[in-house]
Amino acid sequence: MADKSIRISQRALGIKASGIRKFFELGLSMKNPIDLSIGQAHFDVPEEIKQAAIGAINEGRNRYTVTQGIPELRDALKARYAQRFGDISGCETMVTCGVSGGLMLTFLATLDPGDEILIPDPYFVMYRHLATMVGAKAVTYDIYPEFKPTAAAIRAKITDKTRLILVNSPSNPTGYALNEAEARELAALSDETGIPLVSDEIYEDFIYTERHVSPREFTDNCIVLSGASKSMGMPGWRMGWLLAPRDLVERMYSLQQFSYVCAPAPLQWAALKGLELDFAAHREEYRAKRDLVYEGLKDSYRIVKPGGAFYMFPYLPDGVDPERFLEACIKRELLVVPGGACSDRNTNFRLCYAATDEKLKRAVDMLNDIAGELR
Repeated sequence: MADKSIRISQRALGIKASGIRKFFELGLSMKNPIDLSIGQAHFDVPEEIKQAAIGAINEGRNRYTVTQGIPELRDALKARYAQRFGDISGCETMVTCGVSGGLMLTFLATLDPGDEILIPDPYFVMYRHLATMVGAKAVTYDIYPEFKPTAAAIRAKITDKTRLILVNSPSNPTGYALNEAEARELAALSDETGIPLVSDEIYEDFIYTERHVSPREFTDNCIVLSGASKSMGMPGWRMGWLLAPRDLVERMYSLQQFSYVCAPAPLQWAALKGLELDFAAHREEYRAKRDLVYEGLKDSYRIVKPGGAFYMFPYLPDGVDPERFLEACIKRELLVVPGGACSDRNTNFRLCYAATDEKLKRAVDMLNDIAGELR
């Protein structure tokens, strides 16, 4: 009798389940967890944006849009980027199904099997697996111990197979934010080598330094990705966008047409409304949360103070076994992400401080207790 089991592709077999998602699922089985594992803002979608979505639904804006997104939203994004970057006449914007969708389109449009993309270590876990999915290889460049991307570290990893250099600022999982000198250095490296930068800027509105700095300010050889998931509190709405050279974006149109088709139609109108709003109050709220956690943990853990996003990537105390640390957290129903889930090393852990102050204070007390216990 023939074997009726469905053959699994090597592509699928090469993808491991996200270590971060495992903790999300673990939290669902706990009675009262303090979940600092999943990276999503703790506030809800603003009422004005909800009403814009409801209005679009009620007005019948529920059919397909053009695959690249409604013109009104793309025009608003062009105006936003032109104000920041100056002349973008050779570029085009595109609305994507979250930044994740934009990353997938970028990898599909620029990487062939056997190509290499350079990603930082530590990294957002999706970067490595997206490369696998398109048959390419993600090669890490080291940003330890201060989490600063440098041209020297990247240059050392460039080969004749390198097609893209990915940077993420503010960073997931470290919270590190590029300054102008660092962004200029990366832009100069891209111009010198001809290798495009992919700049993941989804946390651009959560910035605690003077301003958000993008490498795109200093080079045209750059693909910029961002979206509404974090700043507008709508990760489940899957609203992202990108800015890239026009000929590349036009190829992405075809790729999206035959995959995601288009981003959710009524929610594009909602995101357009969101671009009119000021999220500075949330930024300042999260600055205070960062300070609460940093000040509470800095005597027990070595921490690089984040300049943006809503993550912290503390080092485990010297001599502390990562598995014992994780077990101690789970015993207390405290969920954090082991560093090995988003790095080639397992010397750190990621916590997301997008939570209530009450939960953060409890988490700080627990983590200080754990540090004392395991030492």
